[in-house]
Amino acid sequence: MAVLAPLLALLYSVPGLCRWLARPYYPLSALLATAFLLVRKVPPLCQGLPSQREDGNPCDFDWREVEILMFLSAIVMMKNRRSMFLMTCKPPLYMGPEYIKYFSDKTIDEELDRDKRVTWIVEFFANWSSECQSFAPIFADLSLKYNCSGLHFGKVDVGRYTDVSTRYKVSTSPLTKQLPTLILFQGGTETMRRPQIDKKGRAVSWTFSEENVIREFNLNELYQKAKKQAKPREEGPEEPPAPDGETKKDK
Repeated sequence: MAVLAPLLALLYSVPGLCRWLARPYYPLSALLATAFLLVRKVPPLCQGLPSQREDGNPCDFDWREVEILMFLSAIVMMKNRRSMFLMTCKPPLYMGPEYIKYFSDKTIDEELDRDKRVTWIVEFFANWSSECQSFAPIFADLSLKYNCSGLHFGKVDVGRYTDVSTRYKVSTSPLTKQLPTLILFQGGTETMRRPQIDKKGRAVSWTFSEENVIREFNLNELYQKAKKQAKPREEGPEEPPAPDGETKKDK
């Protein structure tokens, strides 16, 4: 398994690597990085370079260069968090019971507008996000407890459907704090979301726990209200009164 995961990740990245090589900027950057390593490490090229090492060895990295390289490595790893998904030990995707409808970019708007009497709580998630994976069983448990004919739960993968993230203003940047995002839709219109976004476009810190979701979204009140609204629809229209002297049995 330890060998299989890197091989799968390599095969997965082949199309992206081909597109990467087709742009001159990236090969040139790789060439310059390689040239730096060669000049710094290979004698006699490195003999005339200045060094701040205590031993005076010009053919090795000094403390300043090590700090810069570690900083750049951390940035590269964060920027490529999605592509590294297969190579890291992420928690497994939730596969348990749930009452959740999964949307695509073509079905989400249609479903939200289908019946304005239905309230929707929709999670905008991405499979590469560890925060979304941790929240998945919590959201599934909430759907089992609160789903009814007037209150539905949905999910949409904004990592896959990027136009949905643009439409609903959910950032999918590897450094974002907006995943997952929960949005409450009433009458087909957004009325609330967590985490909130401040005036500078940054996500306000919020803990995705079951207690917080129930309290912030008033799930108990929404559930009772949705059941009351759905009850007349389930009972159907009342029968017209029978003519005088005529009973249902006579009919």
